[in-house]
Amino acid sequence: MPHQAVSPSSCLPRLHSNPRADHERAYGPSERAILSRAAFEEAMAEIGAWPGYAPTPLRSLPGLAREAGIDRIWYKDESARFALGSFKALGGAYAVLRLLAREVTARVPGVPVTALDLVVGRYARVTRTLTVTTATDGNHGRSVAWGAQVFGCNCVVYVPAACSPGRRAAIEAYGARVVVIDGSYDDAVRRAAADAAEQGWFVVSDTSYTGYMDVPRDVMQGYTVMVEEAISQLPASERPTHVFVQGGVGSLPAAVCGHLWESWGRQRPRFVVVEPHNADCLYQSAVAGRPMRSEGDLDTVMAGLACGEVSLLAWAILERGADDFLTIPDEGAVTAMRKLAEGKHGGRPIVAGESGVAGLAGLLCAAAHEDVRLALGLAPDARVLVFGTEGATDPEVYERIVGRSPEMVAEDPVSAAGR
Repeated sequence: MPHQAVSPSSCLPRLHSNPRADHERAYGPSERAILSRAAFEEAMAEIGAWPGYAPTPLRSLPGLAREAGIDRIWYKDESARFALGSFKALGGAYAVLRLLAREVTARVPGVPVTALDLVVGRYARVTRTLTVTTATDGNHGRSVAWGAQVFGCNCVVYVPAACSPGRRAAIEAYGARVVVIDGSYDDAVRRAAADAAEQGWFVVSDTSYTGYMDVPRDVMQGYTVMVEEAISQLPASERPTHVFVQGGVGSLPAAVCGHLWESWGRQRPRFVVVEPHNADCLYQSAVAGRPMRSEGDLDTVMAGLACGEVSLLAWAILERGADDFLTIPDEGAVTAMRKLAEGKHGGRPIVAGESGVAGLAGLLCAAAHEDVRLALGLAPDARVLVFGTEGATDPEVYERIVGRSPEMVAEDPVSAAGR
């Protein structure tokens, strides 16, 4: 059978179908207070005017669709988003811009502040005195550092000890100071918040917590630019029956879920959140019916998803909007990276990072297990949208996993032509 091409023994998923999911529930005022199409229009107008902006491609993966025993897989490829190689460019940098505009307006009342004003340094006397800070496993910190450099403020980024040297160097390349924390991502979040309070810095986090909501809302709203692009790129007569999205603290899946929920209402696809077995805070929250910590040790190759605590704003969307929560072993992500690099999907090789493939990996793992496939309704006519949220954001890690450098994969026509 085609859906047995992925070895079940190497990718045993764990599924929890959400009893609180409600496809009849309207996207109402409480949800729009977090994410809305009105706020999306504002984000789109801003980000769409940035130099280098272009929609990233939506790729069809017919080979992997056949392997999974379904009709279609669409893969939103974020590997060339701006210069950062990750969808995170849409969130952290946008939030930095919004924060700086608010702060300049507070100090120079009555003057509207544009991105161009900040880029050319019109208010540099103000922005040079401001410092933004965040915690990251890699991509979000890189986006915040890039935004700080572009829009003219200082930046300090906290990373857990497990963050690779390559990802630290990529953040420093944008002029940020990197502080390594002897602990997890969640420890870095707490340290960034504490130091910001002491130093008078501004936290630009993609996770929300009690008393800290506004900036993470901007981060999430920036992500919806990617979602709207995907909607517009789908074939006119087709919509996905399912969407599989990687978890983390929940900001990404909440942005995707909320935008599709408001846009398509009851006709929205079945929504599946995918996490590593060892970093499953969203899965645990779904089981408990309230925000919970991960029970795992957060040790996963999917470093960008090594988060132990849920963003409260994200959970407010996912609690009713997500249909299923799925966890997978690291082998699932490694296999998906290699399949894309080899062109097994049915096109030119795709360079995809270990966290960016988690949604696709979740789909392939689910399709390889008949009970999970049936529980998720992955019938032969299923059409699935996944988000490939990063390229090789750490080339050394990528080469260690795939066996070839990202440059070799991207430039290799043999894999695609020789099948």
